[in-house]
Amino acid sequence: MPAPHSLSKLDLAASAASLADAWRSHVVGRAGGANVKVLRMDASAYPDECHDFDEALLVLEGQMHLDIQGAVLTVRAGEVFIVPAGVPHAVAAGSSGVLVIIDR
Repeated sequence: MPAPHSLSKLDLAASAASLADAWRSHVVGRAGGANVKVLRMDASAYPDECHDFDEALLVLEGQMHLDIQGAVLTVRAGEVFIVPAGVPHAVAAGSSGVLVIIDR
């Protein structure tokens, strides 16, 4: 069993609320070699990006309008969308709340 000091509990909503800028993720921890990040969505769009790794996008609060190659789908609180490596994706305007990103 790990030592008590290596255990941690995170308030992801509070971490997102404390961020100065929307759409700037902050790494809050690592699990199984993956980064666990949190960010605040502010209803503005986020530009297209593409990664060489899979990326899990978990909406903690609110909703995200995810644009996958021109098809926009809504991911709501409690839902996760896993974007496969090499797939361009963006976030359409109107997305707001707290997003958790799990990637490397």
